[in-house]
Amino acid sequence: MAAFLGRHKSTIGREIERNQAMGEYQPEQAHRLTLARRRAKLRPRFCGSVWTKVELLLQLDWSPQQISGRLKEEQGSSVSHEHTYQYIYADKRAGGQLHRHLRAQKKRWKRYGSYDRRGRIPNKVSIDKRPAIVEKRSRIGDWEGDTVIGKNHKGALVTLGERKSCTR
Repeated sequence: MAAFLGRHKSTIGREIERNQAMGEYQPEQAHRLTLARRRAKLRPRFCGSVWTKVELLLQLDWSPQQISGRLKEEQGSSVSHEHTYQYIYADKRAGGQLHRHLRAQKKRWKRYGSYDRRGRIPNKVSIDKRPAIVEKRSRIGDWEGDTVIGKNHKGALVTLGERKSCTR
């Protein structure tokens, strides 16, 4: 049956186990419970007043852990710190500013198997591919340049020199 439905046999086994009564699979009950689970998933877990309180405390620079503890004490309802972080990052994706009130920024994970794409010059040509006539310094109009970036990227210095006329 699993192969016919294109599912793993343990998936079929769990479905039968979850939805049987008196040793018999109940398809109507299974369908009803599935729809109920779907509706429960779509409903927001917390009302707007809870999130208003969370936003207020975030703007006072409270940490998600502190907010979670305070809400549990005051209202008996607990919003986990992880759920608060998810809310903050969803707000950031929507253009919000709540993430600015976090004490530490989200860690930027290195993607293994790929290189860092920041600061790369697209279509750059190696100095080894420079024409031989430029190397001889026999004509005017061939320029070379160099860049020095300051501490913490606060400043920059660019030097340009014409190869024939500049002194070394």
